[in-house]
Amino acid sequence: MQGVRRPQRLSGLDASFLYLETANQPVQVFMVMKLDASTIPGGYSYDRLREALAERIQGIPAFREKLSDPFLNLDHPAWVKDSNFDIDRHVHRVGLRAPGGPAEMAEILGVLAGLPLDRRAPLWEMWVIEGADGSLDGNRLSVLLKVHHAAADGVTYGDFLSLLCTAEPDPPPPALVEAAAPASPVAMALDGLAGFVRRPVLLFSTVVPGTFRAVADIIRRTRAGRAMAAPFSAPRTRLNGVISARRNVAIARLDLDDVKKVKNHFRVTVNDVIMALVSGVVRQFLLERGELPKRSLVALVPASVHEATDQPSRNQVSGMFTRLQTQVADPVERLRAVAEANTIAKEQTSAIGPTLLQDWFEIFGPIAMGIAKRIYGRLTRFRPMYNVIVSNVPGPAMKYFLGAEVVAAPPFGPVLLGAGLNITLASINGKLDFGLISCPDLVPNLSELADGLAVGLTELLDEIGSAAEASTPLPTRTATG
Repeated sequence: MQGVRRPQRLSGLDASFLYLETANQPVQVFMVMKLDASTIPGGYSYDRLREALAERIQGIPAFREKLSDPFLNLDHPAWVKDSNFDIDRHVHRVGLRAPGGPAEMAEILGVLAGLPLDRRAPLWEMWVIEGADGSLDGNRLSVLLKVHHAAADGVTYGDFLSLLCTAEPDPPPPALVEAAAPASPVAMALDGLAGFVRRPVLLFSTVVPGTFRAVADIIRRTRAGRAMAAPFSAPRTRLNGVISARRNVAIARLDLDDVKKVKNHFRVTVNDVIMALVSGVVRQFLLERGELPKRSLVALVPASVHEATDQPSRNQVSGMFTRLQTQVADPVERLRAVAEANTIAKEQTSAIGPTLLQDWFEIFGPIAMGIAKRIYGRLTRFRPMYNVIVSNVPGPAMKYFLGAEVVAAPPFGPVLLGAGLNITLASINGKLDFGLISCPDLVPNLSELADGLAVGLTELLDEIGSAAEASTPLPTRTATG
């Protein structure tokens, strides 16, 4: 057993996901794992799977820690041990209605995606979904594992998942890692007061100088024509309408080798190809409805900075705004334009530095965040900050999940105020699994966008084939006589 951990106070960025949450905006990340349960030692049963989970989370203290926010606390909450932890509050079982196909799966996933997590307990839950394809043998399962964004970004979620996934179906039990013991209300209040007092120091010593440098850099890059899309410069589309509490989801899968083939041929990156595919499906969606703006749509692309900082925050992300070049009709020209836009955005984001966003959130408390949320909500009705979120999260090694072989595992991010479409993907076992989530009031036929990703990739592969044929010399005729 490892030593007892001290309570970990949420960073400003961690806490912002709590403060931004509303009834219509649950701020959660989750993954839907399609499993072959025939590999589970002894065969599948719900109780056996639940027991395996209870064993594995002994090595994941974060799954046994809840929020602590005493009355006199002036800083963000902290993670402390839930002395009344009960796994049955977190693990649930549900069956698909017949015939248990993709439509029925998408329906139940949309319902589960919109359910908020209980803040009185550790902020995660798992849903075991039985009856896929009408199967009654219990060997085809899907498992939805949801974690609040305050507790995990894509990298941290992957770390949690790697502790639940193993290289063999029957691994030895993990060592117990104790959760953080609660601190006394007085200790929490004093520590919170110290954090509150540090905010003005951080503001004037780090945030303001860093912001001035970033603004100066933006001005210089704008004059040189090398600036990324500015916040609130996105055109208004139906994607930026008012979201409700309802959610719909769709899933897509692409072969990573096919994506790399396009990447190598056009000398771009895998992420460039992905962004071009997203651009294509969003463009087609709006074009079919006669709503395609003349200006390019803008994507928010979160980026992990875990390796660039030593902060204890569970969320360590930056982000860039990049133009999707949706005004370009030709798929190859669009890919090249997207690649150029991504290069510019990466250069500017690198110049800003990895921690400025996190530093800004450190100086905001819940009251300030509440005011900022209301202002942002009004502003984005007229000037969207961006149109869509596209997130490429690192895929952890996933051979077996609680003894069941992992077949596919699309990830999903939150739908946030002002942008009603989130497309998240991960590389899993040589495939790219995409999770699309939206609000059906904004994007009613989300499966059309998911299906369009494969169509767009085929278009680019066809361009490669056509180019290869055009460059092949004709056979030489031999004269005879």
